[in-house]
Amino acid sequence: MSELIAFLEPDKAVIARRPEIIADLAGLVPGSCLITEERELVPFDTDAFVSYRRMPLAVVLPETTAQVAAVLKYCNDNAISVVPRGAGTSLSGGAIPQEDAIVIGVSKMNRIIEVDFPNRAAVVQAGVTNISISQAVDADGFFYAPDPSSQLACTIGGNIGMNSGGAHCLKYGVTTNNLLGVKMVMFDGSVVDIGGKALDSAGYDLLGLICGSEGQLGIVTEATVRLIAKPEGTRPVLFGFESSVSAGACVTDIIGAGIIPVAIEFMDKPAIEICEAFAKAGYPMDVDALLIVEVEGSDAEMDAMLERIIEIARRHNVKTIRESQSATEAALIWKGRKSAFGATGRIADYICMDGTVPLGQLSHVLAKTSEIIDHYGLRVANVFHAGDGNMHPLILFDANDPEESRKAELAGNDILKLCVDAGGCLTGEHGVGIEKRDLMRHQYAEVDLVQQMRVRAAFDPKWILNPSKVFPLEGRCGGLAEPGDAGPDHGKAAA
Repeated sequence: MSELIAFLEPDKAVIARRPEIIADLAGLVPGSCLITEERELVPFDTDAFVSYRRMPLAVVLPETTAQVAAVLKYCNDNAISVVPRGAGTSLSGGAIPQEDAIVIGVSKMNRIIEVDFPNRAAVVQAGVTNISISQAVDADGFFYAPDPSSQLACTIGGNIGMNSGGAHCLKYGVTTNNLLGVKMVMFDGSVVDIGGKALDSAGYDLLGLICGSEGQLGIVTEATVRLIAKPEGTRPVLFGFESSVSAGACVTDIIGAGIIPVAIEFMDKPAIEICEAFAKAGYPMDVDALLIVEVEGSDAEMDAMLERIIEIARRHNVKTIRESQSATEAALIWKGRKSAFGATGRIADYICMDGTVPLGQLSHVLAKTSEIIDHYGLRVANVFHAGDGNMHPLILFDANDPEESRKAELAGNDILKLCVDAGGCLTGEHGVGIEKRDLMRHQYAEVDLVQQMRVRAAFDPKWILNPSKVFPLEGRCGGLAEPGDAGPDHGKAAA
């Protein structure tokens, strides 16, 4: 395992009090909601960023907002760190705990509380899985738009923490564009309701601040989300190109022409081969890059949009154009794309990066990514949301080889720096977590980081919520620092 990423030094005094803390927690939640045995804690020692692991002090799986509030108040009163957790599908290490931390998971809070079609909204508990919302309203002609690849497992609470997106976010937006309100437990156990079913709320946009805050401002226990009417029809089309550069240029010209399909997904040749071997989706194997472009609407609308898109694709020497002819074929096309991460895991260990670039820089960044990977002697499969420039290079390596692990992380860092230098940013939907934490200074000036840390400290003065995440460990802010002075460290960094 690589050790490029540091964690805060665990509080040995808290660890020494573990029996007392467990006894106190047992008085706050039912026994079925408390996990303390080492073998039962193992599933919670990491998330989908499996290069790093830390065994938590204990895990609490509350069933109600009141239980979350009681546990969070206790932890704040006793200066015990808390790591909020959804389903543990975070690819940036956002849910990895520490030895002195209590994990509060929302998996048992999995009820759809209300579906309100007149207001086109649903109220759900934070542990509800992403896809289950669409399944619950499908028969009535509605769906919930954000659709991350992990939607079968990931929770709405986790989606809110990382502002998750998905293949269809090009047209419908990411979580923040589909979130109307939350019920959130603050650091001291108080419960607040922010937003609601109205299309907009008075005052500061606190909802926008909370969505994407990675569990550092509070723990969301309920969410009010936007429901959207299903379109009359949808049609994915495969476009095969001779090179990634041609495919990237095609994407740029589609968006530049003012055409907004519901999705534009990109795969390079390694990704095509990996996904086809797994899903048998019928992807063309004689091309170096593939675009999946999906349009929606009436037949006439889809025909008109595809005519324009095909015309642009032909200007970029497209080799293959294949429209889905049935619901089964459409499902297969998406099965290949949605299975990309799991299919890649069958052939190698990998790190899935998440950076965003301006569309005009897609071809440049793809070419430079290949150069970076070649420099480290590794392999990469590119599969990503091309329509909004959200790139996901999958860096392949052998996790049993410490040197390859180190090179994979260094290559990932270089790719993320490349995204920033190209005018983009460190993350599109996976969050910062621990993976990108130490790259924050590459994107933000010190004064910017101090302002962000001041906001965080206003919500959590003791910095107990999700420690070691988002902000560089050196120079953490206690809420009183002046610009240019990040204030006292919140603990000592340790490997």
